[in-house]
Amino acid sequence: MPSPAFKTVQQLSADIAAGRLSPVDLVEDCLSRTERLEPKLQAYATVQAKEARLAAEAADKAIRSGHRIGPLHGIPIAVKDLVEVEGKVAMGGTAAWKDRVAPHTATLYRKLVAAGMIVLGKTHTVEFAYGGWGTNQKLGTPWNPWDAATHRTPGGSSSGTGVAVGARLAPWGIGTDTGGSVRIPASWNGITGLKTTIGRISVHGVLPLSPTLDTPGPITRSVADAATLFCLLQGADPLDARTIGHTDCDPWPTLRRGVKGLRLGRFPAAERAAVDAEVLAAYDRSVDLLASMGAEIVDLVLPMSFADLGAVNGRIMSAEAYAALADLADDPASPLDEDVRPRVRAGASISSRDYLTALVQREQLKRVYLEATKELDAVLTPTTLTPAIPIASIDQNTTPGMATRWVNFLDLCALAVPNGFSAGGLPLSLQIVCSGYNEAMALRIGWAYQNATDWHERVPPMAA
Repeated sequence: MPSPAFKTVQQLSADIAAGRLSPVDLVEDCLSRTERLEPKLQAYATVQAKEARLAAEAADKAIRSGHRIGPLHGIPIAVKDLVEVEGKVAMGGTAAWKDRVAPHTATLYRKLVAAGMIVLGKTHTVEFAYGGWGTNQKLGTPWNPWDAATHRTPGGSSSGTGVAVGARLAPWGIGTDTGGSVRIPASWNGITGLKTTIGRISVHGVLPLSPTLDTPGPITRSVADAATLFCLLQGADPLDARTIGHTDCDPWPTLRRGVKGLRLGRFPAAERAAVDAEVLAAYDRSVDLLASMGAEIVDLVLPMSFADLGAVNGRIMSAEAYAALADLADDPASPLDEDVRPRVRAGASISSRDYLTALVQREQLKRVYLEATKELDAVLTPTTLTPAIPIASIDQNTTPGMATRWVNFLDLCALAVPNGFSAGGLPLSLQIVCSGYNEAMALRIGWAYQNATDWHERVPPMAA
């Protein structure tokens, strides 16, 4: 049988249900690919091979005996190393926590296991999830699978999950997003990433960077798979007060309605100068395609530039990160990534007045944005400003999140989907931004786009 690694979760689930594929064979295929490719890719912080094989055997016996839990029983998944499992080490991307044992299990992890999924391992992350390039000095920087010759940015902070899913080591995975950390890896690895609204998915048991902004989300190879994982993970959790009171979301009834009649906001002209020409060309083609499918494209004027919105987002992030991590960041003996340490320490210079002012400003600008976009169903932008760049070219004093940070700041949701390739064969990405708690609309637009294109089906050279 051909490798199941190149199938979506929807296809794998159907194969298991029909008896064409067993969880044992599926997990073994993932682990053998990981064993072969991982020495260069460095996607995983830890691979749970023994546990995954045991879980696959149990799932196989249960399914063959007529005790299938549901459509995700026996499906493997990769999980970012911010997600805690009681009694297991959760490093959060830092060597300083290499022996840190989690005191409890994340709610989202419990949901994965309850659905019968099999965790293949914990994936690498930028230290403390604080960085968009995807680098990690101490624990290793995952290798972007679209270029075997040059080590390029995998995107951060969910770098390992992006590479694992992109390189077909796992069919899907879990990331977190504080300023673009699901969408940037999705963009640069040629896959799909959903940034959820705060309160949609519980953050209980997920190591925090900025509690005001942190959101877990799916990293997958198709919009349909993103919708499936989102449906499983979202919902109220008494251990996370922000999830209480929000209406649960089922995107499937609206997923296939297409884009005809929708009003979509165009990337502001003032923002285009900062974007690579190939990224802009792919973006414009995407907008034209959606227009040809019946969407109305509307020019958008925002109250502040993306960079200015992102800067306020950065102040909130820095202040909250320093409040949690000051002891480590201020100790010169702590084995921190020296690209990340100054980001954390920057929070020391943010006064309580500046921090509280940023929070007030956030609420004001959220209202202004909602007024400016009240007639729109979504806003379309590039996800990243460039294709993945060589690691050697990174300026660590900059961020690749200009087009993503503002989404977190305004408490919106967004979907990143592949929308083309550079002349050098590197993936490009379209970002679909919707109002908070309107993930169903973002998924609907993304599903229509992916059904009209095949960019998401392309496979990186290192995965073949």
